Amino acid sequence: MTYAIIETGGKQLKVEPGRFYDVELLHSDPDSALSIDKVLLVSDGSKVTVGQPYVKGAAVEVTVMQHLRGNKVIVYKMQPKKKTRKKQGHRQELTRMMVNSISVGGKALAAAKSSAD
Repeated sequence: MTYAIIETGGKQLKVEPGRFYDVELLHSDPDSALSIDKVLLVSDGSKVTVGQPYVKGAAVEVTVMQHLRGNKVIVYKMQPKKKTRKKQGHRQELTRMMVNSISVGGKALAAAKSSAD
């Protein structure tokens, strides 16, 4: 099983080709291709490459599927016996991206299977 650990939006995420993930908002149009070069670790099933902090020459090719908003988080602050109450909601802006391939040094280790196969 080939996978990579990438850094995006200040978070680390384990990604595999052919799967989609929701990450912090990426400023790009839907159906556009991106290359994420902040790759921390790459595993091709038998060999694991760990970066210091990033793997040199590694990239993860993704396609932006859509922009959406996450679930609402309610923040409620209350001070007892003081009649102080504050309620606030938040919905995070997210981007759904499909991982197309993982490559190291320009050579693709794994690619997503197309629907025509």
